[in-house]
Amino acid sequence: MSQNSRISSVLSSNETRLIKRVSIVERNLNKTKGAEVGLGAFAFLFSEMLQYAQKRVHGIQDLETKLNDFGYRVGTRLLELIVWRDKNSKRETRVLGILYFIHTTVWKTLFGKQADTLEKSTENENEYMISDNDPLISKYISVPKELSELNCNSFLAGIVEAILDGAQFPSRVTAHSLPIDGFPLRTTIFIQLDKEILQREEQLK
Repeated sequence: MSQNSRISSVLSSNETRLIKRVSIVERNLNKTKGAEVGLGAFAFLFSEMLQYAQKRVHGIQDLETKLNDFGYRVGTRLLELIVWRDKNSKRETRVLGILYFIHTTVWKTLFGKQADTLEKSTENENEYMISDNDPLISKYISVPKELSELNCNSFLAGIVEAILDGAQFPSRVTAHSLPIDGFPLRTTIFIQLDKEILQREEQLK
């Protein structure tokens, strides 16, 4: 075989590999269902995002708001992805239905497990709480003393708020650290639904 033929053969082989390589935006989303992101990679990316936000805010409240905004962007895309993958899914029209969807399906998609509790406030009809005893988001984050009141799960609160808004359940969602014995990182996602949701709920009964 001549040298030119060998070069031609190598080029042809490389061209075949390039043709078979599919860009990330063209991949079938169902094929990545169940795939897990390395914990180290996630922790690194979240840490970088946290440092990026910290340099652009003034105070803990501003930082939590920024994290909430980041989470909201993720939540809008996550809802689309879950609904697209589950062709048999139905649109939730009741409060308990959408909250149970978040408590189970959303948590399993994000963390591989469902949240630990879903509770209704005993004081206000429009308030609910989803708790995670060992939240992955804040598990590997070391917060300095001057930011000891920071709750990194504001990012998760933003995800939940986006999903509720996208499902037509407008609400205000915040994250609160409520440690208990054995679970020092326990976090509760506090959900305050708009009053109009309760009126709609009554009409559906």
